[in-house]
Amino acid sequence: MITKQEWIEKDLKYVWHPDTQMKQYEGSDFKPVIIEKGEGIYLYDTDGNKYIDGVSSWWVNTLGHSNPKLNKVLTEQAQKIEHVLLADFTHKPAIELAQKLVELAGEPFSKVFYSDDGSTAVEVALKMAYQYWYQKGRAEKRYFVSMTDSYHGDTLGSVSVGGIDIYKKIFNPLVFETLKVCAPYCYRCPKNKQQGCCNIECICEIEELFKERHNEIAAMIVEPLVQGAAGMRMYPAQYLTRLRKLCDKYDILLIDDEVAMAFGRTGKYFAFEHAGIKPDIFCVAKGITAGYIPLAATITTDKIYNTFYDDFSALKTFYHGHSFTGNPIACAVAIENLKIMREEKIIENLQPKIIKLKQCLEQFENLKHVGDVRQTGMIGAIEMVKDKNTKEPYPFVERTGHKVFKEALKNGAILRPIGNVIYFMPPLIIKNEEIEKLTKIAYNAIKTVTEMN
Repeated sequence: MITKQEWIEKDLKYVWHPDTQMKQYEGSDFKPVIIEKGEGIYLYDTDGNKYIDGVSSWWVNTLGHSNPKLNKVLTEQAQKIEHVLLADFTHKPAIELAQKLVELAGEPFSKVFYSDDGSTAVEVALKMAYQYWYQKGRAEKRYFVSMTDSYHGDTLGSVSVGGIDIYKKIFNPLVFETLKVCAPYCYRCPKNKQQGCCNIECICEIEELFKERHNEIAAMIVEPLVQGAAGMRMYPAQYLTRLRKLCDKYDILLIDDEVAMAFGRTGKYFAFEHAGIKPDIFCVAKGITAGYIPLAATITTDKIYNTFYDDFSALKTFYHGHSFTGNPIACAVAIENLKIMREEKIIENLQPKIIKLKQCLEQFENLKHVGDVRQTGMIGAIEMVKDKNTKEPYPFVERTGHKVFKEALKNGAILRPIGNVIYFMPPLIIKNEEIEKLTKIAYNAIKTVTEMN
């Protein structure tokens, strides 16, 4: 029988973990945690330790681990057909899911293009937007606008429109040129306005850019309401409302990267609902299958689709596809996920939990090294600072967030940080008393790490 230690040794010998400096495990007592099973909001390691999955296993799990209904559908679909190509062939799960997504998003959305994950959904959106303008005789509209410190995935197209140096800088020779505008980072306002007392002046920079270069711009891509990988930076819905108007005014497409936010994270199915707008193209993944199996979709309108619809000889086909496009098992699970969300009123039942999370977050404002506390729906974030008055951040190399993560792990919560930001994005089925427990563990961990000297 293989021991736990032997499993860890095998892991470190053969597995290259994502976003991880593997040397950190050398000579350290801290090793990768071997997860044995999951149930509801909890994960269990091989020693039987129980952890609240406070980050939904990288933002994907919405209905809890090992959901019996999802397990059943996954198994049943695998016994029918596990996969079939989606070029010249189709299957009922792909058809049904596409219909449900279009109906859920509402008019003017009409078409669904499947892919594998958030990065690929964004790649599809970028290529779709560029080819749209090309086929309208506007090939000069080739630039994409995105925010500073944005994140849209790790493939080269999505990296191009991203704005976080740690993911992008080394690959600059490989990516295409894009245009950047300042992000609405309310805690550290780029326009030096007081938080909560501004007129969203940061959007003026976008209008100036659009006015000057709209004939060259194909689309602007945004993370709606929350810039995830930047540290759960949150901004008001009015920003999106005004952005939609600017895109309309200057004939620029709006791409909405809903990969992290869709399916309940903000308290609605889609974050763009908060702004009362509809983008031209939007991307979903992660929660579409409740975190069960990779699947993504890029959803758009007839306005976009019709520029591709022509005789074969016109060469307007969208030549993009993935081996597992519209996988039947993934689509079947996604359909059941939407059914559960509807029948169990997951979105409706979030409102008391959102209030509870807000109440629990208030305690963090009293901590000496917490600079900002922010919340959007079922997402909460705590930004730790070395000096609360000056907002001086902890140095990157000190790994203060990682220290908090390890302290929380010892006490039964998984809170994988983003730099100096500790955040909460638990499965939507979490109960109020579990929100209390999760935030209390985080509070004690932050206090222990930042005030121990």
